[in-house]
Amino acid sequence: MPRIRELEVFRMTLPYGRRPETALVKIMDYGGMVGWGEAVDPGEAGELERILPELVGRDWEHPSELGEIPGGAAGDMACWDLWGRMNGVPLAHALGGSRTSLIATVRLAADRSLESMVARVNRHVCAGYGHVTLDVHPGWDVEPLRAVRAAYPGLAIAVDGRGAYTEIAQLEALDAYGVVAIERPFKDLLTSADLQDRVSAAVAVEVTSVAELDDAVGLKAGRALLLRPAKFGSLGAVRLAHDHAMEAGWDIVCAGGLGAGLARAATVAVASLPGCSLPSDVAEPPRSAQVVLPPVDASGGVVAVPLTQPGLGHTVDEDRVRRMARESFRV
Repeated sequence: MPRIRELEVFRMTLPYGRRPETALVKIMDYGGMVGWGEAVDPGEAGELERILPELVGRDWEHPSELGEIPGGAAGDMACWDLWGRMNGVPLAHALGGSRTSLIATVRLAADRSLESMVARVNRHVCAGYGHVTLDVHPGWDVEPLRAVRAAYPGLAIAVDGRGAYTEIAQLEALDAYGVVAIERPFKDLLTSADLQDRVSAAVAVEVTSVAELDDAVGLKAGRALLLRPAKFGSLGAVRLAHDHAMEAGWDIVCAGGLGAGLARAATVAVASLPGCSLPSDVAEPPRSAQVVLPPVDASGGVVAVPLTQPGLGHTVDEDRVRRMARESFRV
């Protein structure tokens, strides 16, 4: 029976992009076994010092018994990693995953020109990607999509509106270019449902709870779920959302957060579940920012699911964690 003897939290600023922040959680049981988790949400990371100490001294047989535990996604992930390592079970198998590899998509933000956008797509296609996801917003949608489609008639393309749209007609026009999915088009589910009635592409909605998903399914707000494990309070809730979406006949796009690699490793495990039928966004962050070995990465547009190592399936470079941490605390 696992019982946590001590824990450490490491706050980190990562060396890429806009220097995102993340927090890693290390837990240790009385036998010396270690589990790791990550909070990629700065708000959640700020709460760890206050709520994580409640985990110390608790007895449990399986992480599913803990529900929404103190520490949120990071504490829950660490408990799953610890349990998997103690029992010799990879996280993917512990959650019910069956895939050994994943088809990956790559997300491409708006660019300074159409030529530059097509050149970026070309680099990823040459690297083996058969699916790309283009970030779009009003004023940057039809033209870049038309340019990419003209250059790559057979490429699978999704678009991500990031909730920036208010008019259905703007997104309805994108359907003519054979997009696989229109992700997060609006901030409200009713407008998403209206869009789904008008387009052949699957509208993919993002939720942060099973209750929200059930509302979206009831409203017929889409035909796909954008599932971000880091947005849920526990991997058990993530698995339940997967099951509800699958039962509704929805496709699932599994997407990771930012962070130092641990959150991505958990996302890979979730993406191995049978309902995650669309290409997964699990190929970032860059290798240089990750503290896991081997790094979570795509090769030829494919991500391997680690099934030979227990828990998250990656070794944490603790020396690097301690060098990169801007502050830490231990309980």
